Amino acid sequence: MRTIRIHTPEPLTVSGETVLPPAASNHLVRVLRQGPGAPVTLFNGDNREYAAILDTADPRAARLRITDCRPADRESPLAVHLLAGISKGERMDYTVQKAVELGVAGIQPVFCAATVVRLDADKRERRRAHWQEIAVSACEQCGRNRVPPVLPPVDFAQALTQATAGLRLVLHGQAAAGLRDLGRPDAPVTLLIGPEGGLSAAEIAAAEAAGFRPLRLGPRVLRTETAGVAALAALQALWGDW
Repeated sequence: MRTIRIHTPEPLTVSGETVLPPAASNHLVRVLRQGPGAPVTLFNGDNREYAAILDTADPRAARLRITDCRPADRESPLAVHLLAGISKGERMDYTVQKAVELGVAGIQPVFCAATVVRLDADKRERRRAHWQEIAVSACEQCGRNRVPPVLPPVDFAQALTQATAGLRLVLHGQAAAGLRDLGRPDAPVTLLIGPEGGLSAAEIAAAEAAGFRPLRLGPRVLRTETAGVAALAALQALWGDW
């Protein structure tokens, strides 16, 4: 039987009630066609799951009664922060969705030299909110109870200066080292991938100057939406929870 999982930003308590936001209410009642008495699993980012019963099937304000709570830590022991060169449309959506399923700790969209998408301040926030919604939906599907943040898009130079300390990796096809050449990281990993067209020579040089180690994923050229997913999967298999 399928478990319906819904994210809510609200605090949750056993024996209490909660009202879902309009978008989540509409999804539960109209899209999933759930009526009163339907069992639902709620999560709000505190690494627990809350069993709930749908009391009021209002597509604008569904009301649920919380009956139980249990710890449910499904986060990877390997924290990977993805710096993703912004790609067009569904490619970026796919990158965000699959990165979340693969346990990414956070996503920083990055404007690179080859990035085709150009956004003003208002469009940047709308696009970030769209990607965050994709991250929420991915958590609902894959069972994660913490939603990784999708940060506001930044330029390439700013992304390098804000990168998390620890093992820093930049993917490009001319690198000599592969994953087997790396030792097990004892700190968070930052993974930098380019958009369509890849990273420029100047960007690769700047990343290496900022402490990023060049990394190659085999002899074949991978698309941007494949590269990040493949690298995350390999990292999870080597040092994560696979």
